[in-house]
Order: sequence, then structure tokens, then C-alpha cells
Amino acid sequence: MRRAALLVIALFAGGCASVDPYAPAPMRAHLERADSVGECARLLRRVDEHIDAAGVRDAGALRVPGFPYLRVDRFTASLGESAGELRGAGFAAWSELMAQADRQARAAELANSGQPVQDAVIDACRYALAVADGGELVTLRAAAQVPDDYSTVLRAVGLYPLTRLAFASGVRDWQQRTREVFAADLVDLPRAGTVKHYVPAPVPPQLAPPARSVAFALPAPSRAQLVEWAARLAPALEIDTSSDDDRIGALHWAGRDAPALAVDTQRPAAYVRTAYTHFGGRVRLQIIYTFWFPARPAEHALDILAGALDGLLWRVTLDESGAPLVYDSIHPCGCYHLFFPTRAVAARPQPDTVDEGLFAPQQAPQVAAGERIVLRIASRTHYLQRVMTRPADRQDGVSYGLHDESVLLQLPWPGGGTRSAYDAAAFVPGSERAERWLFWPMGIASAGQMRQWGRHATAFVGRRHFDDARLLDLYFEPRAQGAVGH
Repeated sequence: MRRAALLVIALFAGGCASVDPYAPAPMRAHLERADSVGECARLLRRVDEHIDAAGVRDAGALRVPGFPYLRVDRFTASLGESAGELRGAGFAAWSELMAQADRQARAAELANSGQPVQDAVIDACRYALAVADGGELVTLRAAAQVPDDYSTVLRAVGLYPLTRLAFASGVRDWQQRTREVFAADLVDLPRAGTVKHYVPAPVPPQLAPPARSVAFALPAPSRAQLVEWAARLAPALEIDTSSDDDRIGALHWAGRDAPALAVDTQRPAAYVRTAYTHFGGRVRLQIIYTFWFPARPAEHALDILAGALDGLLWRVTLDESGAPLVYDSIHPCGCYHLFFPTRAVAARPQPDTVDEGLFAPQQAPQVAAGERIVLRIASRTHYLQRVMTRPADRQDGVSYGLHDESVLLQLPWPGGGTRSAYDAAAFVPGSERAERWLFWPMGIASAGQMRQWGRHATAFVGRRHFDDARLLDLYFEPRAQGAVGH
């Protein structure tokens, strides 16, 4: 089975090599020009060749084929139709959002490659290329797409129409066990060790503001407002702790001869990022908190889910006033997707299918003024077991710091320089799981391995991504204002 899986994966990887973003139009023509636009195109290609040679490509947002000075994620791709409605201003407004994504990713790539940063030069070339391409909105709309993180080839070879039935049964079993845990009294939850409490540190986080665009009506809180929301909405944790693998900490590269990612539990931390999504006819701001554990230790010798590094993502989708609409959570592998809707939304009727859909084991508790959300987390598996509230000013527990998640793109490297926590395929190196040898027929590369934002497939049966720009609209709708209290 293992040899067969390796062969299939190798064939798939060889057959699906990424397209050279400099090959399609209009960049192909720019490379032949003898003017400043041509010089910029060739400079950018040399920079990218250096980054690829160093093996430090950032795969979070993808370079747009034919427009490699722009990078696209699922939300930005979703704005393509709106960009067309903006007519002449559409290309400028839309490409500026993608240029911001390229600016951040390329700065980290250059730093990690050891090449002196050329922000001003690259910015000037990015602008010159955008001006030259200003009439290419139709071409940009066709190119600015994000392929999903499922392999149709792997699913075909793995006889997915048949094998998915066994996986669907396993998912239903896990969901039923999860419902039972959430239905149990708090005092009856299984406990393997001592429950340790963590609370966000009172020091305000240093967060970069989200991308802004008046043209697309993106929520644009001030930096001070964003910091206040991020601090107020950061959850407290109650973790059943039976070993150091149940303690949260900061990611870092450790070991001089053979560096590997590790978690420093002496520096408890949460990594914070912002994102956007469509919901209820509006663009909504999201704040995402990621916690890292040193490992998921094995329960027994054949535990295929165990391995180095583990974590938990907690996402809060906000209304325009900064009040939560929906909470949801996954592990950094994309696994165990749980929803916790507030009373501000109502669940939509779901189709009768074996595909994984809405799974909400608990309604989110109402958070009163002066309270914060508390997450109860199991030992070893780090599964969520309950969502509760507590007074926000209670500080009985270990303080954890709030850090902008972008710091993970440039972590200090033993011996000098920096490296990203993610490899060029968007995986967290060293976090592989044995389950990948059995789960590949579901079409997810290296199932169980931790991965970068934007690359989280969250369903083994069906197709779903954590950063799907219209995910919430599939499952929920806003309640009428007067119905929220019922």
C-alpha cells in the first residue's frame, strides 16, 4: 500500500507541476520589450529565479500566471466579478490588493534567501507593470484563480466514489463522539492530567492592519480598533495537561546541525492574522488565533494520527461593530472543522449527502460585557471539548502573548539568517503523519500534516476549504435584528 501510494503521489506531483507564471500573456510579451517595462519584467524574473534556487518560495498566496507581480488568495479571487463592475477602475483597485499580498510574501522570500531587500526597486517595477497591464482586466480575471487543494487524480486512482463511503462512516463516528463530549457535564469530561489555564497577556498585540480597499467596501478598522478587538476576542484556554506536549508555545527553529521546528513552551503564544469573507451580502472581517503544541503524542504503537507539532486555529467572524457572528475551529492540518454559531445567525437547511457539511456541536455562549470566550481542550489530541465564558479581567493562569502571524514567515535560523515555518509547498516540515499513507484516496496531499494559511482542505469527503470566501453563506444566514434574542 505504501509503495503504491508513493508511486501515485510521485506521478501526480510530476504531472501537476506549477505553470511558469512568466510564460502566459501579458508577461510573456513584456519580457521581449526593450523599454523600462521589459527591464522590470526581466528583473522580477531574476529575483524569482533566485528565490526558487534558494528554496524559500512562499506558497500561501499564489503568483498570478501572466501577472507574477501579483498574488491571489481565495477571497481576492472572489472579487473578480466586482472588479468587472468597476469598469476602468477595476484593474487598479483589484490589482492593488494582490500587489499588497505580493509585497509581503516577496519581502519574506528575499530575506530568507539572503538577498538584500529591494523593496523600492521592486515596488517601482510592480507599479510600471500594473500600468502597462491596465487594460488586461479580462485576462486578469481568467488568471486570478486559486485551484483547490484536492487532487482529482489521487481520488480517481483511489476509487474515491467507493472509498469515500468508509471515510464518511468514520467521520460520522467521530462527530457522534464529539457530540457526546459536548453534551456531557463539564465535571464529567475525561481528564488525563491537571487543567492548566492560559489567558491573553494584557500587553497590546502589534498587529498589521488588514488590506484596505474603498472600492470593494472592505471593513477597515483603525490599527487601534483592530488591536482592541483582537485583545478582547482572544480566547482563554483550559487545557487538560498530562505532559509538556499539552502546553502551548512559540514556534522556533532549533538545532544547529539539523534545524527543526519546535515549540518553546516557556514562551506561551498565539499567532494572530486577519482575513475577509463574504456573508449576508457584506464583506466581513475575521480574526484568527493559532496556538501551537510540541506534538500530538501517540496513544499506542499504531497511532497514525500522532506526530511532532500540533495546534488549534480559532476563528471569529465579526459584524461591522466588532461583535462575533460565527466562531469556527480547525487544527493546522485542516482537520476537525467545528462551527459555533452565535444567536445572530441561523443555520441553513443542508442537503442530504455523504459529503462533510455543517457540524456545530454547540451553539456559542452569549458573551456579556466584561467576559471572554474560554476553550476547553483535551490532553494529547488537543480536541475542543467545550466553549464557555469567564470574566475577562480574571488573570489566574499563564499569560500568553499575541503575535502577528506574519512573524512565522521569517523565523531566526540557527547560524544566521531567517527561514519560514512553511516549506515551498506550504507544509510545516517535520509534522508529517502516518495517516497520509491511508488517507490519500481522499485527494488531500500529506493528510494530517500541518500547513500554511490558505491551504487548509477541511473535508475528507467532499471539497471544502477553511478560507473559502463564501463558506459561511453555505451554512448560515443572518437573523433579522428583532429575532436575535429568541
